[in-house]
Parts: sequence; structure tokens; C-alpha cells
Amino acid sequence: MSTRHQDEAVLEDEAIHAEPPSLYRVLLLNDDYTPMDFVIHVLQRFFAMSRERATEIMLKVHHEGRGLCGLFTRDIAATKVEQVSAFARRYQHPLACVMEKN
Repeated sequence: MSTRHQDEAVLEDEAIHAEPPSLYRVLLLNDDYTPMDFVIHVLQRFFAMSRERATEIMLKVHHEGRGLCGLFTRDIAATKVEQVSAFARRYQHPLACVMEKN
């Protein structure tokens, strides 16, 4: 095996063992003003949840102060946060959506 071929084998081996991207949790935070039906609609629209699952998460937000919408890579999580925040602003609700590293 030539030196060049050995170097290529080492590079290929390193590429195979790349770390998976970090995941971020996207969360909704409770407030006293956003209607529960609006929160359910957000969860269905932006997180593709069934009505039943969205209701469960909405109740968790209501009772515990926050609820997990999903785990995503950084860019997707940031996009989801911006989409939800813009949608809530458009309808004049103070619904807060945040992301945090998992």
C-alpha cells in the first residue's frame, strides 16, 4: 500500500466517525392570555401533531409552565421558533416559543 493510499484511507475513516449534529428542544411557554385553542392550532400547524397530542402538550404548558414541541437540529429549531413567534404576533398573542440545547 502506498503512502498516498494509506492517507486516503485514514481520511475516509475519520469522515465515517463524524459526530451527529446537536439537537435543540423547542418549547412553548405559558402565559395568561393566549387562548388554549390557539396553542393547539400552533402545535398542529407547525409541529404536525394530532389534535389529541397537541391538546396534551397544551395542557402541559398550561399546568407546568412549558411544553416540549420537539427535538430538531439548530437551524430547524430556530426556524420553528421564528415561525411560531411571527404567527403569534400576527394574531396579537404573547405566546413565547424558545429553543434550548438538549
